[in-house]
Amino acid sequence: MPELRKDMLTGRWVIISTERSRRPDDFRPSAQAEIRRENLAFCPFCPGNEAKTPPEVYSIRDNDSKPDQPGWKTRVVPNKFPALTPGSLPPRKTRGSYQWMAGVGIHEVIIENPDHNVEMVDLPLDHLAEIIKVYRQRTIVIEQQLHYQYVQIFKNKGQEAGASLSHPHSQIIATPIVPKRIKEEVYGAERLFRNSFRECAICRQLREELQSGERLVFENESFVVMTPFASRFPFEMAIMPKRHSAFFRQIADEEITSLVEALKQALSRLKAQLSDPPFNLVFHQAPNPQVAEKAWPGIDYYYHWHLEILPILTKVAGFELGTGFYINPVPPESAADYLRKNEQPKS
Repeated sequence: MPELRKDMLTGRWVIISTERSRRPDDFRPSAQAEIRRENLAFCPFCPGNEAKTPPEVYSIRDNDSKPDQPGWKTRVVPNKFPALTPGSLPPRKTRGSYQWMAGVGIHEVIIENPDHNVEMVDLPLDHLAEIIKVYRQRTIVIEQQLHYQYVQIFKNKGQEAGASLSHPHSQIIATPIVPKRIKEEVYGAERLFRNSFRECAICRQLREELQSGERLVFENESFVVMTPFASRFPFEMAIMPKRHSAFFRQIADEEITSLVEALKQALSRLKAQLSDPPFNLVFHQAPNPQVAEKAWPGIDYYYHWHLEILPILTKVAGFELGTGFYINPVPPESAADYLRKNEQPKS
């Protein structure tokens, strides 16, 4: 029988539709999907084409290489076609019942490595760690401008997931307001902390998940990979730090070592078990600390940063758009069991 499951932080309900259930193998493509390859001479993210991007704002390079020249390992540039553009805090405007403001913000691209055909999952752990450190560095720098209230780190892998270029990259968008989805999580965490658990809801969730093991995919010293109880999508995974912290920027170097191992395990299992599907990788963190402590006193105690991996294996359609309910045909317990079949080797 189908189940309705509630996400405790957001209050969102999900339908786990076992009546529509498909075997995990059914999500493997019957034939190799066509691989989209740009002409490398025209790919703006490939070495030698640095002039095709805006000037870099940060990079990890060989010692003798110069900015905006070949010799980089990871490179950060402003998005050439940004969703938001830098500027000072814009005033909100009102006309009748409508409100709007200028589209001020930061939109950066992190070109993860020079090789056009090497995706995040195939990078060695030390290079993955450098990418995570770049995310941390850019978050800290952007949050120094206090009117950027939220920093969203994300990766779209594959055309179906929203990637317009196939060269491996991720993105950062900073906004002058806190997004509704993040507010829902923060308010939900605060409500559960004050009225129910008297502790961080995710810390409690981690303890229960580790005890049951039903939805556990991978665990190491500092991180847990699991399929959420109220998963919206087949094989959705969450990567949770064991140490409580509201702010991703506070991650220590030794924790980054554990995070990239957990991330590599999660992505390797998707690639091996589900034929490398497109996915979205999304960071969830507390808003800019200068904003968060004023708007949500005590947020350090009740919010817990984390990552989501959302494979694109089904389509969102009219019912989901009309109601806000998601229909997931694969119970997260079955997904976890399938994903943890074969532990992926370290590299």
